[in-house]
Amino acid sequence: QLQLVESGGGLVQPGGSLRLSCAASGFTPNYYSIGWFRQAPGKEREGVSCISSSGVSTNYADSVKGRFTISRDNDKNTVYLQMNSLKSEDTAVYYCAAVRYGTCRTSGMTYWGKGTLVTVSS
Repeated sequence: QLQLVESGGGLVQPGGSLRLSCAASGFTPNYYSIGWFRQAPGKEREGVSCISSSGVSTNYADSVKGRFTISRDNDKNTVYLQMNSLKSEDTAVYYCAAVRYGTCRTSGMTYWGKGTLVTVSS
């Protein structure tokens, strides 16, 4: 079965850091762009970051630029999201998703993980 499994979420203090992992199984993500998305309570799901299949191209939402870094290790079938200087508004369920030969779009991803909750609070 094709699966994406997120891990690394939890409770973090404002200003703290957290690294999320997205592990792929059942398929090789080498030819897939991988995106991180998040959804806060009562809000629409939004794109956070995206990385191309080769890792040479990355994109970030304006709200996380300079604070978050996306990376991938195709040998480990894993994509990471390093989150620094976390703010309360970063609180959300974070999802990773994959799309082959395409750009990361909220409505255009092929495979989705079930999400991991990130709570930023004192």
